[in-house]
Amino acid sequence: MKRFIALTAILLSIAAPKVADAGTIMTTAGKAFAPPAFNSFCSREPRLCRTGGGRGTVILGADKASELKQVNSAVNARIKERSDRANVGKDDDWRVPTAYGDCEDFAILKKRELLKRGWPASALLLTVARYRGDGHTVLTVRTSEGDLVLDNLTNSVRDWSRTPYDYFARQSQSNGSRWERIGGAQRI
Repeated sequence: MKRFIALTAILLSIAAPKVADAGTIMTTAGKAFAPPAFNSFCSREPRLCRTGGGRGTVILGADKASELKQVNSAVNARIKERSDRANVGKDDDWRVPTAYGDCEDFAILKKRELLKRGWPASALLLTVARYRGDGHTVLTVRTSEGDLVLDNLTNSVRDWSRTPYDYFARQSQSNGSRWERIGGAQRI
């Protein structure tokens, strides 16, 4: 009997390796205000603000996971961190960076790079949080393994609920010009 139980446990771990590691998705809890510089950014770059009106997620196989890691690391290596004040003379300015940028600029460029590779806009959501008392923006990617975060502070692609941030709002999947409050984590 012990052999049967051990064999069953091994087979289950092979057949369903993600069950023990299942990620989480962000639940939303109503409307939120967009960050102040978001609207002016969207008037200049409407394609990067759209979410496609869908509610889809990306099936995360090894190839897609690798692509996320590659885009996150490549953008983090290519762009140098610099505040909006030092970069463009404003306190808050969202843009596609060319050499320098702050957290939202990194997130925007990562979204653009993934869109170029055919990722659906509805799965690529700009997301704002608090970190050590300051605002911080990341790109949340909705996947079959949970909501993953691409962040300029690390090359790791992580489940959003396993980051040190207090999340507060993200773009709506159904309408990218609207934002929604983050309600909490739901296991998938």
